[in-house]
Amino acid sequence: MSRKDIGMLGFEIVAYSGDARSSLLEALKDARNGKFDGLEEKIQAAQENLNLAHAKQTEMLALDAQGKDLDIGIIMIHAQDHLMTTILLKDIIYDLINIYKK
Repeated sequence: MSRKDIGMLGFEIVAYSGDARSSLLEALKDARNGKFDGLEEKIQAAQENLNLAHAKQTEMLALDAQGKDLDIGIIMIHAQDHLMTTILLKDIIYDLINIYKK
């Protein structure tokens, strides 16, 4: 897999993670304002995007496990960072939404 191909996978991970992040932050904003209708849909949309990002990440892991020589650039490093922080944000926002519901 070329560096360009790996970069494209990285861009996909960033895009899916970014969409998930946006959905999560919208859900948090709604919860903070006492608007609990529609939260589940936003959270579900975020999870679906995280699943897509994770699938792209798994492609990379599978290639590495097969012993493929991967020329990883800064885009993929950024993508991994973006995915990791969005997953952490998801966990924090779930807890904050539950606090707002109380």
